[in-house]
Amino acid sequence: MDIQSVKQRFGIIGNNDQLNRALEVAVRVAATDLSVLVTGESGVGKEFFPQIIHAYSSRKHNKYIAVNCGAIPEGTIDSELFGHEKGSFTGATEARKGYFEEANGGTIFLDEVAELPLSTQVRLLRVLQTGEYIRVGSSKTQKTDVRVVAATNKNLQYAITEGRFREDLYYRLNTVPIVVPALRERREDIYLLFRKFAADIAAQYRMPVISLSDEARTLLAEYSWPGNIRQLKNVAEQISAIEETRHITPAILECYLPQFETAPVHIAGTTQESDMSGSERELLYKVLFDMRADIMELKQMLAEVMKKGQQTEIAGYLPTPNVYTPAVTSQPVGHEALYAESEDITEGAAPQGELTKEQVQREQIIRALRKHNGKRKDAARDLFISERTLYRKIKELGIDEY
Repeated sequence: MDIQSVKQRFGIIGNNDQLNRALEVAVRVAATDLSVLVTGESGVGKEFFPQIIHAYSSRKHNKYIAVNCGAIPEGTIDSELFGHEKGSFTGATEARKGYFEEANGGTIFLDEVAELPLSTQVRLLRVLQTGEYIRVGSSKTQKTDVRVVAATNKNLQYAITEGRFREDLYYRLNTVPIVVPALRERREDIYLLFRKFAADIAAQYRMPVISLSDEARTLLAEYSWPGNIRQLKNVAEQISAIEETRHITPAILECYLPQFETAPVHIAGTTQESDMSGSERELLYKVLFDMRADIMELKQMLAEVMKKGQQTEIAGYLPTPNVYTPAVTSQPVGHEALYAESEDITEGAAPQGELTKEQVQREQIIRALRKHNGKRKDAARDLFISERTLYRKIKELGIDEY
C-alpha cells in the first residue's frame, strides 16, 4: 500500500519518518483482527489511525463506532458499552443495545481508554478474551465479533503501578502498538501544516491567505507546540481572522504563542524587558540551571567542611562566586525549577559582579564550543538550540575565538 495515497485519502500532511512508520504499521495491521493501542500526546491526531485501520480492513463495510471513554459518566459507561435491560436501573424504561452489540462485525475505537473505571475494564477484558459480554441487569451471555482499537495520551504502565489500570488488559490492548509523534518531533512538517490550515480558513471565509516571513517561519519551527497540531491549527485560524496584515512577522506571531507572554526578566539585579526568542530563552535557562548547580555544590562542600571543623583549611581554596542565580518574578510554565531563587552561600553575601543577557549567552556558547572542539552541531544540541540559531548568535555576539 502506498503511504502517500493513505495520506491523501485521510488528509494527513507531513513527511516525517516517525509519522510514516506509524502509518505503515496501521495499514499492515488492518488486514488482521489484532487489537491496537495508539499512544501519543493530546492533539497529535491519534483519531486518524483507527479510521485507517477500519478502512483498510475486511470490516470496512460494517459499522465503525468511536467512543470517548472520558466523556461518559462512570455510572452509565457499562450501559453505553454493553447495553442494559428494561428496569435494570432508574430511567431504564426499555432495553437498549450497547456499542459492542451495535458494532458487531465492525470496529470500535475506544478513545481515552485510560479513563475507564476498573469495573468496566474487567468487562472489556472479557470481550477481548472471549468475545462475550452481559448487558447491565441481565444474566444472559451474548457474543460479539468486534475489532478493538484503543487510544490514550496517558502512560498506562505508570497507571498500572498506581492500580488505576489492569495489567492484563494493557497487554490485551497493546497487541500492536502505534506511537504517534508529537509535533515538536516533526519540525519539518510544521510549516506545511500551518500553510494548509491558513489556506483552509482563507477559502472558508473568502479572505487572502496569510504568509510568514523567513524569520517567522524559523520561530514557528523552533516553538515547542505543547498543544501539538490542535494548537497549531488554532494559531493559524486566530492570526487569519484577527490580523489585518497578511504578511506575518515574528513580532506578530509571538503574540499568539503563550511562551512569549512573559513578565520582565531580572538579570543580575537589573530588569530587562523579555525580548528574547524561544531559542535564546532556552539558552538562558540552561545558564541559570548551571549557575544554580554550581552554587548548590559549593554550599554542600562548605557544609561538609564545617561539620568536620575544618573551616580554616578551606578558607584559602573556596572560590568566591561572582554570579548568583537571578530571581524571576514570573515564570513561563514548565521552567519553575530553573527559576527558583537561590540562597546565598554565606549569610549576608552579595554579588560581586553583574552579567548582561548577552554576556551570559556568550559565556555559555563559548563553553559549549570548547567542550565539543568547535563542532557547532554538537554544541547546538547541548544548548537546546538549532545549529542555524547558534551560527547567528556567534555572529551577533562577536565570538571568534574559543
